[in-house]
Amino acid sequence: MNFELLKISIQSILAHKLRSILTLLGILVGVFSIILVMTTMRALQGSIETEISSLGANTVQIKKWPTISFGGPGTWEKYRRRHDLDYEQYKKLRLALPSVKGIGIINQFDTNEASSRYDTTNPDISLYGVTYPTFSARNMVVEEGRAITDTDVDSRRNVCVLGNPLAKKLFPYGSAISQHVRFNSINYTVVGVLKEKGSLFNAGADNMILIPITTAMNYYGHHRSLDFLVEAVNSKEFEDTIEQVRGTLRSIRHIKPIEEDDFEIETNDTLITQFQNVTLTIRIGITVVSSIALLAAGIGIMNIMLVSVTERTREIGIRRAIGAKKRNILTQFIMEAIVLCQIGGIAGVILGVLGGNLAAVVLKVPMTVPVDWVIIGLVICSVVGILFGSYPAWKAANLDPIESLRHE
Repeated sequence: MNFELLKISIQSILAHKLRSILTLLGILVGVFSIILVMTTMRALQGSIETEISSLGANTVQIKKWPTISFGGPGTWEKYRRRHDLDYEQYKKLRLALPSVKGIGIINQFDTNEASSRYDTTNPDISLYGVTYPTFSARNMVVEEGRAITDTDVDSRRNVCVLGNPLAKKLFPYGSAISQHVRFNSINYTVVGVLKEKGSLFNAGADNMILIPITTAMNYYGHHRSLDFLVEAVNSKEFEDTIEQVRGTLRSIRHIKPIEEDDFEIETNDTLITQFQNVTLTIRIGITVVSSIALLAAGIGIMNIMLVSVTERTREIGIRRAIGAKKRNILTQFIMEAIVLCQIGGIAGVILGVLGGNLAAVVLKVPMTVPVDWVIIGLVICSVVGILFGSYPAWKAANLDPIESLRHE
């Protein structure tokens, strides 16, 4: 009997094609927006988390400011009032923690163009001051030449390590080693070239110049907060290392026991968690907006179903006269509403998945299908059909058979 009712429902929808299409557009838009955003975000999430995970597996980063933060002006004012993390504190931290694998520094000092005797770049090259342990802590692999050494730092040498694409652009005809790069009117001798990392948003993961931290401070000044990188010996000692860093740095910065930390400690896991919190907020926002579209579509479906009940009053009377029960009429109209919603939902899912994966292709990330959200979207369509089709179905089922037969 249910298959017969399904057949009747589809026939009724096909009998009024234009009206049905206009009705299901609201469902289509609501489901499309949800699936489009979820597909795009699911495709991006893995690549973004990989980029966020720039720290080594056993590395903790100490910063004055959090990488990602929520809050109003008061929150940022609190961070601004914190004392800078400076080079003297870095040296004290190294002396206090001899058991860790390494303690490095990384800090961006400027962004500008770089030039060689062959070519000049766009003004989007980042200049970083670093120390030797930074390379291991940030998973930066030297493909050619060498890294910045402690001797370079102690002697404040004008040497640099280049990102791979930058080295190829500035020195297209051979090795960059021992060549000279000019940045902000200062010449640096190239001693190393990094292995290419790649970047989803081309945000500078490879377009960078690394110089000794002391050289950078010599040219750009000491009045800025530095980022410290502490690498634990292994994963077993990672949590203990974090606590040692926190306790030692609190002592160095003279923080009282009752006071909270005036610095941020970040790991790959904390950065990924912060990113997921941001995406969760976006998902909730899109879901709320899409829910409004689905609500409007549901009201439209209810209106169309009520019109359909009026148009088919005589048909309902005939069906009741030949033995159809109230539940049969009720089931038929609810099924029509569900089928109408599912058609719109399926169309929205298909368009949403295609649109999301088109964005993935443009951004050069792996395509995906968010199966969980596809199922959720179709279930929501069924719920909308049941909720907004129930009243018209109840009204149709409770029509007086005799009065219905008299209806013209």
